[in-house]
Parts: sequence; C-alpha cells; structure tokens
Amino acid sequence: MKSADKDFILKVANEKFEKKKWKDAIALYERLSNLVAGTDDAANVVYNSAYANYYDKNYKLAGHQFKNFAVTFPQDKRAEDASYMSALCYYQGSMDYNLDQSSTELAINELQNFLNSYPNSEKSKNINELIDELTYKLEFKAYENARQYYKMADYRAASVAFENVLEDFPSTKLREKIYDYMLKSKYELAVNSIYDLKKDRIENAIAFTKQVEREVPNSANAKTATDLRTKLEKEKVSFIELEKKVEARKKELQDKQREAEAKQNQEKDLRDAVKKGEQAARDSAKAATPPPSATFPIRK
Repeated sequence: MKSADKDFILKVANEKFEKKKWKDAIALYERLSNLVAGTDDAANVVYNSAYANYYDKNYKLAGHQFKNFAVTFPQDKRAEDASYMSALCYYQGSMDYNLDQSSTELAINELQNFLNSYPNSEKSKNINELIDELTYKLEFKAYENARQYYKMADYRAASVAFENVLEDFPSTKLREKIYDYMLKSKYELAVNSIYDLKKDRIENAIAFTKQVEREVPNSANAKTATDLRTKLEKEKVSFIELEKKVEARKKELQDKQREAEAKQNQEKDLRDAVKKGEQAARDSAKAATPPPSATFPIRK
C-alpha cells in the first residue's frame, strides 16, 4: 500500500484483522505505530497488533506488545486482558521439557506476576493451572536428567540429582519413581564402592531405606527398601569381616616395617661406631709419629 493516509491505513489494517489475515494486518499496524503515536488510536493499534502476532504464533513479539500495552495504558479496560495475554504468550513460548527451560522459568514468573497484579481475576484459576503445568515440565526435565545418570551407571551423580529434584520440587508427583531410583542408586553405589568409601556409603544407603519405610509404609517403595536393606546388612557384615582382615594386615605390615627400621638403625649405629673407632685409631697414630727432619742443606 502506497498511501500514507493514517485513517485509510488504519481502516484497511482493521479489515485485514477482521478477516484474520494476520500477516497483512501486522505489516499495516507496523506502519501505523509512528503515525498514531499520541492519538486516541494508539491503544487500539498496539492491542490489535499484539493479537495479530499472537494468532500468527509470534508469541515472543506478541508477549512484548501485550506487556507494553498494559504498562502504557494501565487505565484502559483491556489492561487486565493484555496482562493475561502477555503471560499466556510466555506460556506458549515455553520449550519442550528436553530443551532449554529458561523460557519456562520466565513464563512461570510472568504468570505469577499476573496473579500478583490481579489476585481476584476470573482468569486466576486458569493461570494457576498453567503454572502447575509449567512447574511439572521443570520437574520432569530435572527427573529425566537424573534418570540419565542412572542409565549411565553413574550412581553417585544420579543419587545427588534425584535428591535435588526432591529439594527443588517437594510436592512433586514423581516422588514414588524418584524414591525407587534413589534406593537402587544408593545400593549400587554402596556395594560397588572403593574400600575407603564403602563403610559410609553402606550406612548412608541403609539410613535411606529406613527413611523410605517410615515415610511410605506398606508401599512398593517400602518393599523395595526392605529387600535392599536386607542385602545391605549382609554387605555390612561382610565388610566388617574384610575390615578386620585389612586392619590385621595393616598391623602386620606396620610391625614388619618397624622391625626393618629398627634393624636398619642398628646397622647404621654399628657402621657409625666402626667409623669412629677407625678415625680414633688414625688420630692416635698421627699424634705418636714425630715430624720428619730436613734432608737438604739450609742456605744462609
């Protein structure tokens, strides 16, 4: 369109909007942004442009425009809807759980901001549902990351990662699955641990089995905990026997080392005594021998 007439462009833009020709409407509203600045038409242009971008799935741009509308025209009766739509755009822009979740965290913040600004809004129930959905997405991503450690047999990392999920999302719906993986991770970490760390890891694993039995008695988790604790107790007994043998062997080696050191010290003392005796004999012989007389004439 070559016309520069504001009213004509606005009329055509609104017609394109009504006909759901979003791209055409967006292009015309962009031309109008400077033309309507400071006029009564400015609010309508920003509002319609935001919706056109939303329907055209340009969620990031639409979210920015809706937020701009709510901030610029706070007294407009559409300000609440614009704030809601801004939050909804961030929700739509949230990536799949297996991708970067910074957009999801941002969306949760925007949705919460709407609730803070409009606590009595009719849309609050829907907003809470969206927040729950996005929060679960974050939970599931963290859960899947931890599960990958388990699948790679990195049981230490898996155990820590699952603990972090429970700490970050105490109300998670995945607790039963997380407990199952944590029980198995701690068990595998304990029984396959190196000697120096095994005792503490066995105790840690046993303590966790007891915790699970207390928290969820008569559950599948509790049964798994009981079965693994039985195995861990046997492993503990075996390790105590091994520990006794290791300590006995250490003492034996230490005794031998002390004996060897004592023998080396005795031999050194003997060598030192011999050297001192030989040196004393040399010194005595030197003292008893007179100095040699001159064998050539002395010139005056």
